[in-house]
Amino acid sequence: MREFDFYIVPTPIGNLGDITNRAVEILKSVDIIACEDSRNTQKLLNHFSIGTKCVSYHKFNEKERVSYFIKLIKEGKKIALVSDAGTPLFCDPGAILVNELKKEGITVTALPGANAVVTFLSQIPRDTEEYAFVGFLPKSQKQIIELINKYQNTDMIFYDSPNRLLETLKIIASEYPASTVSIGRELTKVFEEVITDTIENIIEHFSGNEIKGEIVGMVHKNTSHDGIEKFADKIRQLKVKHYSDKDISVIISTLFDIGKNEVYGYLQKTK
Repeated sequence: MREFDFYIVPTPIGNLGDITNRAVEILKSVDIIACEDSRNTQKLLNHFSIGTKCVSYHKFNEKERVSYFIKLIKEGKKIALVSDAGTPLFCDPGAILVNELKKEGITVTALPGANAVVTFLSQIPRDTEEYAFVGFLPKSQKQIIELINKYQNTDMIFYDSPNRLLETLKIIASEYPASTVSIGRELTKVFEEVITDTIENIIEHFSGNEIKGEIVGMVHKNTSHDGIEKFADKIRQLKVKHYSDKDISVIISTLFDIGKNEVYGYLQKTK
C-alpha cells in the first residue's frame, strides 16, 4: 500500500461501528493526529485502542499550526487529520492546511468514510442528482432568504443547530409557504429521525418539543413557477402599465397568496 505524508480521515457521525478498518489502521500508524477537540477524539481512540498522540487543530489556531505540521512532515513524521465527526473539510477546518501542503509538494490523500450529507441524501426522495450544499446557514433572516432565493431551482442542503431549526423553518416558510423540506436528525444514532413533508407540517412536528442532535436539512427545489405561469396574463398587464418588477411581485403575491420572491424570480427568469 502506498504511503502518504498526510491523511484526511473521516470518523463516525454517530455510530462508532461506521469507522473503516483502514481508518483505524491509519490512525494507529501515523505519528500525530490533528484534531478539533482532543477530548472528543480521545473517546474514539480509546474505543479502538489507538495510542497515537493528538495535537489540536481548529479554526482558532488553524493558520499557526500550518508551519508546525509542515516542519514535522519534513522531518519524516506522518500526520492524520480528523474532525469531531464525519469527513474533515466539510464545515470543518483543514482547507488552509491542505492548500499549503500541496504548495510544499507534500503528498496528501483522503480516505472514504462517514459524511452527514451523503448519509442524509441517500434516504430522502429527490427528482434529480443536482444539489447545492451551503454548509451552516447564516444567522440573519435576510441572509437566509437571499440564499434560498439563490438556490430556489436546486435542492439546497444545509446544516443547522437544534436550537435554531424552528426559527430557520419559519423564515423559509415566510417566503416559500408551499415548500417541501427534509430534515435529518441524530443520523446513525439510536434516535435517528429523517422526515420529508410540507414545511408547515414539519414546523408543527418540531414545535413544542426539545430538538436534540446534529441537524442536516434540505429545501426541495421550487416547483411553483408552473403555478405562477397561470397569472402570466395579469403580469403582462401590469408590465404594460409600467409597474416595476418589485411592485408586480408585491401585487401578485398579495392578491393570489404566492410568495413575492417566487413571483420576482419568475419575472427575472422570463425577461
